Amino acid sequence: MTSRSIALKTAGVASILSLVLSAAPAQADPDPGPGDPGVVAGQDPAPFTGAVPFGPPRLAPANGSTVGVAQPIIIDFPARVDDAGATENAIHVTSVPPVPGKFYWMTPTQLRWRPLSFWPAHTTVTVDAGGTVSNFRTGDTLVATADDATHQLTVTRNGTVEKTIPMSMGMAAGGHQTANGTYYVQEKMPSVVMDSSTYGVPVNSTYGYKTTVELAVRFDDSGNFVHSAPWSVGDQGKRDVSHGCINISPTNAKWFYDNFGAGDPIIVINSTGTYTRRDGSSDWQS
Repeated sequence: MTSRSIALKTAGVASILSLVLSAAPAQADPDPGPGDPGVVAGQDPAPFTGAVPFGPPRLAPANGSTVGVAQPIIIDFPARVDDAGATENAIHVTSVPPVPGKFYWMTPTQLRWRPLSFWPAHTTVTVDAGGTVSNFRTGDTLVATADDATHQLTVTRNGTVEKTIPMSMGMAAGGHQTANGTYYVQEKMPSVVMDSSTYGVPVNSTYGYKTTVELAVRFDDSGNFVHSAPWSVGDQGKRDVSHGCINISPTNAKWFYDNFGAGDPIIVINSTGTYTRRDGSSDWQS
């Protein structure tokens, strides 16, 4: 991974694209060590000076927001950058408390930064991307763990179990298992139409469907949600019958929807396979 980081520091646009399409994200620079107290790997508290090597970017999380502890920093540039190393050097991430982390390119126009482990609860973070600044904070350490061995979704808040929810995940039939991995909430929708034809499976085929679901909390870019599923309540806590989503009862879905927000982690364990798609959801798989 270190050699890839060096490559990114020197690559032009063509090299960046090649790395993005074929390789895992680069690791952060080595920890500055005990001679530089308060500075950790991947963070730089010094103000940026000099020419900015990119146009004004769009930053997420947005300034003033509160997010979950698995939320990465996402920097979208208006165009491809010419120098990946200069771009990373112009983006300074600092936090209280200091948290080590790393940069990684998702596309030639999108750079991300995440802590090596989840942010601590109630961390304050500043991102200075060549003068474009966002200040945000994290909330409680709210984590949902979906265990396919028990068919239970266990929610902990700051290390204490708060709720255990019977669930049903992706069924083995048709290869619909919900892949193991660490995900995070990306958006919430009070109602959404789920249509298998959008990914090439006709609605009237064996595994086809088109249905409206309520209280949908999306956790990947492949169409998987935690959502209300009154039709599978009898299966929840017992067996997997979904097409990949995490089905829970309407009452539990209301609680989940009200409590979970952007960046809160959802961890799937004891299922089949690991989520590895580079579609914007694999931050914690690398």
